Amino acid sequence: MPDLNRLFAYDRWANRETLASLRAAGVPPAPPASPGPPERARQLMAHVIAAELLWHARLNRVPAPLPVWPDLTLEQCEGRLAELEQLWPLYLAQAVPARLGEKVQYTNTKGEAFTSTVDDVLTHLIVHGGYHRGQIAAALRAAGHQPAYTDFIHAARTGRLA
Repeated sequence: MPDLNRLFAYDRWANRETLASLRAAGVPPAPPASPGPPERARQLMAHVIAAELLWHARLNRVPAPLPVWPDLTLEQCEGRLAELEQLWPLYLAQAVPARLGEKVQYTNTKGEAFTSTVDDVLTHLIVHGGYHRGQIAAALRAAGHQPAYTDFIHAARTGRLA
């Protein structure tokens, strides 16, 4: 499964780059008194991480460790990213191609029941993270900060996917 492993390597790198850009922008490590664009960026980063943990839990049929929109500090985000960096490679090593078509039943945060294939869930995670990292970049730029450059092709060209 080299394609999924490569995409998840990209996701790990892009999440780390995004977290570093939040720190470089001086985003408070904890919630400030008055939310602004950098605060929203921190919330989105926490959501990206929580969503990956939620989907990992769903795929393994265990309870989610966090709500889908947690209020994490940057330090907590970093700790949870380290956790994800251990979880996904292990999962992918066991997700042989035959399992990618397996159906996963789950209930979303609105209480609606769905069934998706493992492959669709894994693909969703990569796209979902990219979507929200784009929102984080826009929020940082709007606040006058330099966002992380997390384009996939940049990661590939610079050897960050090994």
